[in-house]
Amino acid sequence: MINTSPTIAEVIPSFEDSLRGKSTKTLVTYRSALNRFVDYLDYRGLHPTKVKTSDLPPDILESFYIWLVKNYGPEVRSTITTYIAGARAFFSYLGRHNVGPRGTSFEVIREGLHQIMSKAGYKTPRVDKRLPLLVLYVKSVDITPLNRSNEKKRLELLRDKAVIQTLYCTGMRREEVSRLNREDIEDGRAMQAIITGKGNKERVVFFDGDTLMAIREYLEQRRDSYTPLFIRHDKARGKPKAGGSNYRLSPQSVWRIVKYFAGLAGVRATPHAFRHSKASVMLNKGAKLSEVQDILGHASPETTKKIYAHYEVSHLREAFDKYSASPEELAAQNGAAKELKP
Repeated sequence: MINTSPTIAEVIPSFEDSLRGKSTKTLVTYRSALNRFVDYLDYRGLHPTKVKTSDLPPDILESFYIWLVKNYGPEVRSTITTYIAGARAFFSYLGRHNVGPRGTSFEVIREGLHQIMSKAGYKTPRVDKRLPLLVLYVKSVDITPLNRSNEKKRLELLRDKAVIQTLYCTGMRREEVSRLNREDIEDGRAMQAIITGKGNKERVVFFDGDTLMAIREYLEQRRDSYTPLFIRHDKARGKPKAGGSNYRLSPQSVWRIVKYFAGLAGVRATPHAFRHSKASVMLNKGAKLSEVQDILGHASPETTKKIYAHYEVSHLREAFDKYSASPEELAAQNGAAKELKP
């Protein structure tokens, strides 16, 4: 029987066309994931221009995951998860068009992948308990010595203060902080904002008074009408485009700001550490899992529980002390104490 299925190389362009409705970031991410998948196929001797999609082994995603772990290391979980998400979307596309691996379905392939990834487990992130000291350190930095003759440094410091306080206060992702516009928070006067987060899903984020004050001070000193909330102030930024869109601070710059001040404060921190800290504090203070899920923008409560439930140690300690019993108490309760002989 003649195999009329397309080759892997032939179907990739049509798969990418199917993603046009998604964000530019998603398109770039999935393309990068497919590049890694093609690298793996070459490693297996399954050349994309020769191998038909229906001839791919049913366990191909499982073996791709194992290859990624071996090549990148289990500690680089976010990178591996991103590549797997792109490859999984590709196989979902193959399944919808009935050109996937012969003799199996996408659901079976996905379940096999889920099983092997579950066995790998999830290592609970360790957040430096001194993280609040980083925020206090940044808030205490004095900008008074930076007079008007050093305007660039002055603006950068005011911006960095506002960025770090925003991360700590809201628990937003660095990409979300980067995409904030002034109108989202009414130039620092709105206590909440609607943002578009991961997966193009909208959610509400909340600000406290101190954070809004830091944002207002930064914007007042900027004295411009550019659209982005946080912008570059270096000379290499060039001339502004419409609304100063080319001045917008990048997610990588947000990461560098955190790492720079974390080094000065002697604290281990990344932008994502603020999300973990926000979740753990809220859970330990009695917030519901569903509330934390909504505030952080997790698609599923299982994601929130899987990552953060280990931090509810204070509640677990209370339950441990309240509901445990000594052997003496149990023996007395069961009437067995009198049967004991010295």
